[in-house]
Amino acid sequence: MAILNGKHVIIIGDRDGVPGPAIEECAKTAGAEIAYSSTECFV
Repeated sequence: MAILNGKHVIIIGDRDGVPGPAIEECAKTAGAEIAYSSTECFV
């Protein structure tokens, strides 16, 4: 049973924290469809 099965997600990672691609892999494992993924710098 995947928690995000069939859901579309938008991922915004943090350059100094958890980057977008890492969150993306976790979301894919949970069954999500990735609509947008990015890593940003929040200053």
